Amino acid sequence: MITSFSASGLTARHIEALLEFFQGAGVDGWVEDEVIDRFAQSALEAEQAAMVRQSRGAPGQPGAQAPQTRNFDSSYSQPAQPQGQVQSRIAGQAAPPPLNLPSLNRSAAPEPQAQAPVSTSTDPAVIPGEQAVKSAREAAKSAATLEDLKACLAAFNGCNLRLTAKSLVFADGNPSARVMLVGEAPGRDEDLSGVPFVGRSGQLLDRMLSAIGLDRSSVYIANVVPWRPPGNRTPTPQETEICRPFIARQIELANPDFLVFLGAASAKALTGNTDGIRRMRGRWMEYDAGGRKIRAIATYHPAYLLRSPLEKRLAWRDFLALKQALSA
Repeated sequence: MITSFSASGLTARHIEALLEFFQGAGVDGWVEDEVIDRFAQSALEAEQAAMVRQSRGAPGQPGAQAPQTRNFDSSYSQPAQPQGQVQSRIAGQAAPPPLNLPSLNRSAAPEPQAQAPVSTSTDPAVIPGEQAVKSAREAAKSAATLEDLKACLAAFNGCNLRLTAKSLVFADGNPSARVMLVGEAPGRDEDLSGVPFVGRSGQLLDRMLSAIGLDRSSVYIANVVPWRPPGNRTPTPQETEICRPFIARQIELANPDFLVFLGAASAKALTGNTDGIRRMRGRWMEYDAGGRKIRAIATYHPAYLLRSPLEKRLAWRDFLALKQALSA
């Protein structure tokens, strides 16, 4: 992706935030500072060609020269300007650089071109489908411990998100804790560190846990999708379905007493509930973890609370309900 912007009027903080957004969105190139007016260049070339034809004379008249054909085997070079009048037609603007047109002669040997960096990953991309979901179920089922499950995820090649993510974001906290929190997918900060909920939303989550007497040593944190989608986009239904057997097995192996779904996406993926988060939050439900029923509750995702701080009061009620359940 290539982009351009004007930094006029922006503070250093604005530029820093903009660059962080561009990096997260996958921007990998910048246009040059000097803009080339292609419309003016086209008009300039057309007028030059007309002046050359006029200097040669009309066909069939004495002294007229035979029309010459352009040789496209090499880069196109602009004809000389007979009177130097064309340049003055574009006031205050220098002539743009000549275009390098590709050779139209198939017999000509191609010019050497710089090769793009080749990815060192040997894992090919796969077509998401039922076969990938089946492979995920078999791999997750084979894991006897959380360490085995993490190794299975690291070796699993059925999800294409692994090709663009920098890290496998498996879990954080205490696997033996009574409370397990499940989000949707890691973001940029999580992808860089390999730990879930470490960015701004993670800092807010830490404060929310601290408000009810908990911290990361007393909870277990994971995501439905363990790889960051490019540009922090929402995981596709196929990607979620492929990763769902792993988080389901992770919940079975962790065996918590309470589940907290951070956002509607994780709740819908694991319970099949189609309600929105406003209707779903604050109500206790049951999650079937391999025959064992686990009490679960959904609340707002911390990232949403950063955008909508007025909803923090409702999330606070949900965490108070969790605190009451823990003390019962």
